[in-house]
Amino acid sequence: MVELIAKGISKRLKGKSILNNINLELHGGNIYGFIGRNGSGKTMLIRLLSGLIYPSEGEVFYNGKQLHKEISCLPKLGVVIENIGLYPEFTGFQNLRFLAKINRLIGDQEIEEAITRVGLDPYDRRSFSKYSLGMKQRIILAQAIMEKPDIILLDEPTNALDENGIDLIRKIISEEKERGALIVIASHNKEDIELLCDNVYRLQGGSIVDRIEVSL
Repeated sequence: MVELIAKGISKRLKGKSILNNINLELHGGNIYGFIGRNGSGKTMLIRLLSGLIYPSEGEVFYNGKQLHKEISCLPKLGVVIENIGLYPEFTGFQNLRFLAKINRLIGDQEIEEAITRVGLDPYDRRSFSKYSLGMKQRIILAQAIMEKPDIILLDEPTNALDENGIDLIRKIISEEKERGALIVIASHNKEDIELLCDNVYRLQGGSIVDRIEVSL
């Protein structure tokens, strides 16, 4: 079972403390929620856990191996974060095919399945730039799940979605948990947290100030 551990991670930018001494022990088959006001550090924590940025202090371990030291990146990771780099001139399918070539774990069939799974047409010829905000959010989620990753880190996963889209994405997140994935959600949507998460952490001023174990 996959395990992700953060030991005393902190982050400072331009002399300002963004995260302070965060300690976490996260395991596969669970969904962990992070709540807090804007600026509380949720998005920065997602970026640190993903390995996209380095901590100023502390370490992150994936299955006992230190990130950025023993391993350069998390080997099987799916991420939904703001401003993720998709090409505006490519279709959704073309974007996902381009990303799939990095790891070479899946082919066109798996890409089509992921796009269909989030409620989009894999044969839609419109470019990503022509997508509505909700469609963009769906295709970004498709890229996060298409390779069946061990770890899925989601920053506001239901943002810009209508009610049907929210229900679908919540269903997919629950299915990924049942598959054994370790899932982290940072969200302002209280229902996302209440309906999906096994454990909830409250961030304030870059620190964890509360932990709630949810009975589902």
